[in-house]
Amino acid sequence: MFKTKTSLLAFVSILIFACNSSTHELEKKELPNILFLFADDYTYDAINALGNQVINTPNLDKLVNEGTSFTNAFNMGGWHGAVCVASRSMIISGRSLWNAKEINDQWVKKENMELVESSWGKLMEKKGYKTYMSGKWHVSIDAKKVFQTVRNIKPGMPGDFFKNDVKKGYNRPINEKDKSWIAYDSLNGGFWEGGKHWSEVLKDDALDFIDDASSSDDPFFMYLSFNAPHDPRQSPKSFLDQYPIESIPLPKNWLPEYPNKDAIGNPKTLRDEALAPFPRTPYAIKTHVREYYAIITHLDQQIGEILAALKKSGKDKNTYIFFTGDHGLSVGRHGLLGKQNMFDHSIRVPLLVVGPDIPKKQKIEHEVYLQDIMATSLELAKIDQPDEMEFNSLLGLARGINKDKIKKEGIYGAYIDFQRMIRKDGFKLIVYPKIKKTILFDLKNDPLEMNDLSSDDIYSKKKKDLFNDLQLLQKKFSDPLDLSNLMP
Repeated sequence: MFKTKTSLLAFVSILIFACNSSTHELEKKELPNILFLFADDYTYDAINALGNQVINTPNLDKLVNEGTSFTNAFNMGGWHGAVCVASRSMIISGRSLWNAKEINDQWVKKENMELVESSWGKLMEKKGYKTYMSGKWHVSIDAKKVFQTVRNIKPGMPGDFFKNDVKKGYNRPINEKDKSWIAYDSLNGGFWEGGKHWSEVLKDDALDFIDDASSSDDPFFMYLSFNAPHDPRQSPKSFLDQYPIESIPLPKNWLPEYPNKDAIGNPKTLRDEALAPFPRTPYAIKTHVREYYAIITHLDQQIGEILAALKKSGKDKNTYIFFTGDHGLSVGRHGLLGKQNMFDHSIRVPLLVVGPDIPKKQKIEHEVYLQDIMATSLELAKIDQPDEMEFNSLLGLARGINKDKIKKEGIYGAYIDFQRMIRKDGFKLIVYPKIKKTILFDLKNDPLEMNDLSSDDIYSKKKKDLFNDLQLLQKKFSDPLDLSNLMP
């Protein structure tokens, strides 16, 4: 009798295990794939289908037309000149700027490695996803601890180009005769370091990943991170030829020099700012814009090949595609070249979402953070968000669910202790603590941020209200900087 009961219990246990196992496998098969395409230094208005009639981006245009564009997506800022480190740490950890910095600092010291378990890649892996990563990383934890398959990890930028004491590629062009740098010369190294352009290397890795994933029933998560269009902005000659210098318009908010550049942490010695001569000239800025557009068009071609391979594999029907940049870039606007400022061109990025039930040709103006992509992917993967998650899923917005109930607290921005910003209700307040200065823009009537309204008495209440709201966001996001003595 005892043996019979034992056998029965064993049989039931096996049956339960088998049912649970088969249920888990069935659930995995039903989960969608996630393809994350990440660009570097990609400003919000550098896609043809979003209004830039000069740039050629046919494949990104397809994503715009086949999905939903969040036209007001932002990066919170950075805690040092390499703003990409903060952006990437936030999207991997799900934490806001200063909390992500704390995690980053711990990872630098090889401390709190258990935090890796709540990273984006690990959360997806625990759910049953095959995870892949290649390209620019720039996070202070080994990518192999976050993703299962890792290929061709790239640094923030190529070799010697990181140092502004290297003359090649910096402080140019001095004039129209200056040929010290040729953006299509592969002998300059840079993105051709290793023999093949880094954007093409990443594309090749992506094709391999898709081929591997196509033979598996497991859902996949691909984190494909391009260095482009970060400088050195190099691309083959055929791409540069698409942009004759005379066809490049000078930005409307171009300045020869930003008057507060030193006070906001953007001196001539800042690496990004050292790329072009001071004062900025129309020819120099047009040259940099031309190279920026050309490397983006080259990047767009690689993305096109990735999307074509995904479609050929048949996996596209159950794949959500996200495209964004880690932050924007000035490229001459306001007299600046880099991303270490709070103007829209430097904190605002394109954010495109394509998927089985994502509305096509939809544009959503609600303000979001680019790091909301991580939270969105977790909802798609039916993963409970960790308590520490500080970003929000975009699915409700994309699907038109509860749009009116979304709290509009404003967008927060920060750069070291040089700048603070709030963008809310169609206005933007920027604070420069070092010189106790605030500037105010009416974004509806002045989207290029050219007319400072801070000295106009009509807007004194608006300034105070925004300043109070900024302090609330500082508290929410653990901002260590005290602005109380700067109350307008």
